[in-house]
Amino acid sequence: MTDKVTCFLPCRAGSQRVVRKNIKPFASYEHGLIEIKLRQLLAAEGIDEVVLTTNDADILAYAESLDEPRLRLHRRVEELSSSATSTDQLVAHALELIPEGHILWTHVTSPFITAKHYDEVIRIYREQREQGYDSLMTTTAIHGFLWQDEQPMNYDRTIEKWPRTQTLAPVHEVNSGAFLAPADLYRELDDRIGRRPYLYAMDKFTSFDIDWPEDFVIAECILEKGRQL
Repeated sequence: MTDKVTCFLPCRAGSQRVVRKNIKPFASYEHGLIEIKLRQLLAAEGIDEVVLTTNDADILAYAESLDEPRLRLHRRVEELSSSATSTDQLVAHALELIPEGHILWTHVTSPFITAKHYDEVIRIYREQREQGYDSLMTTTAIHGFLWQDEQPMNYDRTIEKWPRTQTLAPVHEVNSGAFLAPADLYRELDDRIGRRPYLYAMDKFTSFDIDWPEDFVIAECILEKGRQL
């Protein structure tokens, strides 16, 4: 298997919650989130190629204008570009476009995951593969009182009713910032993570994901307060 790391960047048109979310102006960036993310990915030393798959003509036009040899563009069919398209369908699509090497799956909606972070993720992934992990996904560790089915998830009230939050076992929330796995694993398991993924925890600022209209505004405020991209 080749050691090449290829980024899979799915970016469809027609966002329902934030209209034209992926390319509308964001802070001082005329082409918005897609401009930010392509700059970050192409600046990452550990990424050999970026595959942008989209059905958005404006995003394709902008990406073509960059004239970047490491950027491969794919016009995605409409059948794979609706809100009903499942992640399982995109897993198969990623493998079709990137049949060998390692697939780094990320999204434009994580604008604070920078080139430096991607290089660190790739470095940690390679180290942890030697320790027996088969893949990596980024998470956000939650230190709080978490309940499910009317029961505490991460503490025992028979021992201590209200433990200090610093002592609670963290629960990891998948933040979709990055998934990294060999293409062979996609082929074997039809998944973007394996049986033993390494959980790479990120802080809340870095992993901030833009999904709702208020997220877009909050992210602009974070940037205006001096957060680096």
